[in-house]
Amino acid sequence: MPCCMHGFTRRQLLARSAALPLLGAESAAAAGAPGERRTLRVQPVLIYQIFKRRPQTSWRPWGGLFTEAEVAEERNGIGGELGSIGKTAGYPVEFLPLREVRSVEEGQAVAAGDYDALLMYPAAGGVKLLESVARLDRPTLVFVRHRSGPVYEWYEIVHPRFLRKTVDEWGQPGVGAQDVVVDDLGDLAWRLRALGGLHNTLGRRILCLGGASGWGAGGRKAPQMARDLFKMDLVEVGYDELARRLKAARADDGAGKTARLEAAAYLSSKTVKLETGREFVENAFLLTAVLRGMLNQAGATAFTINQCMSTVMPIGQTTACLPLSLLNDQGYLAFCESDFVVIPAGVLLSSIAGVPVFLNDPTTPHHGLVTLAHCTAPRKLDGRNAEPVRVVTHFESDYGAAPKVEMRVGQKVTNIVPDFHFKKWVGFEGEIVGNPFLPICRAQIDVGIHGSTELLLSEMRGFHWMTCYGDFRREAGYALRKLGVEWLDVSAARG
Repeated sequence: MPCCMHGFTRRQLLARSAALPLLGAESAAAAGAPGERRTLRVQPVLIYQIFKRRPQTSWRPWGGLFTEAEVAEERNGIGGELGSIGKTAGYPVEFLPLREVRSVEEGQAVAAGDYDALLMYPAAGGVKLLESVARLDRPTLVFVRHRSGPVYEWYEIVHPRFLRKTVDEWGQPGVGAQDVVVDDLGDLAWRLRALGGLHNTLGRRILCLGGASGWGAGGRKAPQMARDLFKMDLVEVGYDELARRLKAARADDGAGKTARLEAAAYLSSKTVKLETGREFVENAFLLTAVLRGMLNQAGATAFTINQCMSTVMPIGQTTACLPLSLLNDQGYLAFCESDFVVIPAGVLLSSIAGVPVFLNDPTTPHHGLVTLAHCTAPRKLDGRNAEPVRVVTHFESDYGAAPKVEMRVGQKVTNIVPDFHFKKWVGFEGEIVGNPFLPICRAQIDVGIHGSTELLLSEMRGFHWMTCYGDFRREAGYALRKLGVEWLDVSAARG
């Protein structure tokens, strides 16, 4: 399905606008434990009709389901496939009991159910059966068989009859060509992973210390756009509240002792090298505990801090760099600068991948390389294992504690470049080729660009980027299209 509004027909615009209110965003704010992703509840439905032989006429359509015995066999086959997908999707998915639709009334009954996404198996039957099941406020996947079982009638006609209504324009609101899967369970699994990531992003509650903001002149409207498009619940709290809580924590001997013990345990690791004052690290653990308490009280598992340099330093007696790294490793999402141009990308990418993400400042791509840097990188970038780290000062202030994480050389990474207007995001696959120590933000990587450096350079927009271990470009692009955001994959455009 096309990804931008320009040149759309009235029918296409109707389909695009209908695709926006997806996945029950209102309940995403009530997130579970840190790092826990909300289960995607999927309703599978087998659509078919039994046709009776009639002499001297075309009594049956294409397809291989014509008896109740064949339907029973197909039902069992679907059950086995769904079980295998649930184990390999890479996202928590619950498949509801398979429903069967042989009439419009049965389809409407399914559509009235409670689920997050619909998975159609249209074996046979008229287009009205498919239309009766599809809902405008829930995403729909269509799985058709060619060689994976009895061939489906809709393997032939899903595009011209269901998606295009026998004309050349798109006609089924909220469902496009990218939602159709033929035979391949892996193709189904990564789409479910993308929908799960979107499910876990829409309506996300984020605690914003110092208020919600956006980078540069282009980012002034970003908090409101994050509320409008991603339905995010931005809970703003002032630095006076942080100061009050830190004062109480410092007066609590138990809190201070716990912070010192946690700092000692952190520094005792052979993969941690201390190159700043120990007191900065101890203060960072106390600040982390206070921020975690604020998150828990707000019912949020995502956090961002505005004015995170000179404002927080006198209050915390350290920098926010190490606390943000620690929170990310504990399963929260924690971002500096409160830049809501890029934070939705971080929430989406982490929700899809199930790992922490690295908000970074990009440099100028050149000769197949780009340097990415910031002072707040997580260590558990694969979701499990902590990378080696040098704990140094924050660069610009030469103060506090900041993690210079030595990221895994040779690791493939996904990079997302959001725009200021939430209209077109750019992505590419890269490979970490080095961990330099330039006089810039402390956590820094040189990333080899898989694709055209010139195309990336010409298509850069916004400012901050998001990076994570692994390749999740397909999922990110698929999820964004559900919101009407165009996606340019620089790596896919290579060649």
